[in-house]
Amino acid sequence: MMRRWGLAVLWVVCGVSCAVGVGLRGGSGVAVAVLVVCSGVAGVYSPLVFPQSVGALEAQRLSALDGRPVVYWRPGCKYCLRLRLRLGRGARRLHWVDIWRDGDGAAVVRAVNDGNETVPTVVVDGRPHTNPDPEWVRKVVRSDA
Repeated sequence: MMRRWGLAVLWVVCGVSCAVGVGLRGGSGVAVAVLVVCSGVAGVYSPLVFPQSVGALEAQRLSALDGRPVVYWRPGCKYCLRLRLRLGRGARRLHWVDIWRDGDGAAVVRAVNDGNETVPTVVVDGRPHTNPDPEWVRKVVRSDA
């Protein structure tokens, strides 16, 4: 569990350290700005932004049962974040696989992207779509409802 929070905690610690250093020199406004920016980046890297990840094999099994798409993603990916935010509540209806935590998921992504770990990769009905338009994914999720 701590590994999932590692990058987020690191960003917060660095932000606090920098903010304290700047604040001691009299730059309280800059210190607050540094803390806000580092906290925001920490939020992006935290597991709070994305739904609970499952393993690739479990996601494939669940997708075969319920027909919902599988999203392969990684923390810190701005395109993954864009997809997640644009899906809104609908993101909870997909199966999310963190390729940094799941070697099988990373292998699936490499297999469909010429050896590259390009994310987000969304698998709908067994067909992979690399970095698809969030609106298209949204329509797919709505049609599964």
